[in-house]
Amino acid sequence: MTVTISIKTGIYAVALAGTTMLSAMAAHAADKEISWIYCGDKIDPIHEKYIKEWEGKNAGWKVKPEVVGWAQCQDKATTLAAAGTPVAMAYVGSRTLKEFAENDMIVKVPMTDEEKKSYYPHIVDTVTFDGTQWGVPIAFSTKALYWNKDLFKKAGLDPETPPKTWAEEIAFAKQIKEKTGIAGYGLPAKTFDNTMHQFMHWVYTNNGKMIDGDKVVANSPEVLAALQAYKDITPYSVEGATAYEQNEIRAIFLDGKVGMIQAGSGAASRLKKTSINWGIATLPLGPSAKGPGTLLITDSLAIFKGSGVEQKAIEFAKYITSPGPQGEYELQGDAGLTPLRPSPKVDEFVKADPFWKPLIEGITYGGPEPLFKDYKGFQNTVIEMVQSVVTGKAEPAAALKKAAADLDQYK
Repeated sequence: MTVTISIKTGIYAVALAGTTMLSAMAAHAADKEISWIYCGDKIDPIHEKYIKEWEGKNAGWKVKPEVVGWAQCQDKATTLAAAGTPVAMAYVGSRTLKEFAENDMIVKVPMTDEEKKSYYPHIVDTVTFDGTQWGVPIAFSTKALYWNKDLFKKAGLDPETPPKTWAEEIAFAKQIKEKTGIAGYGLPAKTFDNTMHQFMHWVYTNNGKMIDGDKVVANSPEVLAALQAYKDITPYSVEGATAYEQNEIRAIFLDGKVGMIQAGSGAASRLKKTSINWGIATLPLGPSAKGPGTLLITDSLAIFKGSGVEQKAIEFAKYITSPGPQGEYELQGDAGLTPLRPSPKVDEFVKADPFWKPLIEGITYGGPEPLFKDYKGFQNTVIEMVQSVVTGKAEPAAALKKAAADLDQYK
């Protein structure tokens, strides 16, 4: 569901070249209108409902969403901001907030202590750098381990006992592959953003980090162990990992052709409609883990600088993502979202659908998407590192050393 973009110097310069003329020809947002670049195919009915409710409480104000496809929405917000004609608010991947802020395109959206405490641990970290917040989380995802109980049984494994450690996960994958001829694990390594995401789940289940403040700390024993585990599980994974991204791996699992995958709540919603005998648990832990972890991915509402309605846009962004509207939005159907906050409503869902429990438990020792000034540069470096290891072109230690050195230019 997330989108990515790198603010390229050339594009930025071209857009700025026309700023003077555009500023003279075009007015900023209407005094009482909040323009919103809304990613997707259509506006969610729940958001439509609460837009009307907010407008009813704020006489004279209108929220004007513009629906833009996932592939183009963030590009459009960036181009308009660089040209000096920003929208008031846009849906963005939180990982890009630092880059937007460094280019002076967005304003801070500080949270009170009470607001911060309302979220699950570490959620606010996904939108925070330099000690303040730069966006309001609107969508959140975590991952858990899914396993095919029938394949476990066929391989001679206990179908009710998932692996709890990386060592068990690799051993189980090997046994499934050798006993059944079916891939024991689904490892995605396509040139796609979620290849980096999937690797970060391993980093955070081993108490690792890629960056600490402005210091790259990727070349550590914890991250090296994660990359070594990738090498060790590759022979028992789906063949040709570089041809698959995580949703394609999920489709293979839904077809009963892989023993284990890591996936979000959307997989559970789909599995409930199949005849597959499956289970879900927190992600297996590496040797340095302190407890259950996962990468915490959020998308956020960013408030763009220069619209003239920044403060009112912040008010609306906090309203549409407040516990009532947000809880209703994220706990629906096949949305594939993990709740941002604990609540009695979430407790009801966990009780009714136990699959939510491991997706939430992983938050405890989870970590945010690393914030780099050039996020796309970071992402591509990690993908290249992963691909070099799973294809056998590089050993983990050498691949990690190279990647860590390359990351310095993007921090």
